Amino acid sequence: MTPIDSAHTLGNLLRGARKQLGLTQADLALAAGVGVRFVVELEAGKPTVRLEQVLRVIDALGGELQLDGLADQTNEETAHHGA
Repeated sequence: MTPIDSAHTLGNLLRGARKQLGLTQADLALAAGVGVRFVVELEAGKPTVRLEQVLRVIDALGGELQLDGLADQTNEETAHHGA
C-alpha cells in the first residue's frame, strides 16, 4: 500500500492503475461518469478536484479508499451520543 500525501501522488497512482488496466483516459471517464478533462486534471495532480468524482474514478478502477491511522470515531460518537 502506498501512502498518499499529495494530489500529485494520488494522480500518479490512478494513472498507473488506469494504464495497467489498458484503459484510455476517455475509457475511464466514461466508466466513472466524469468528463475526460476531470481525469486529465486528476492524473496531473490538480489539488482542487471534487472528492465525489475522485471516489467514482477509484471505484471505476476497482479500488476503494481507506484511511489508516485515524481514531475510529464511530465508537466514540456512539458513546458520546448515548450518554
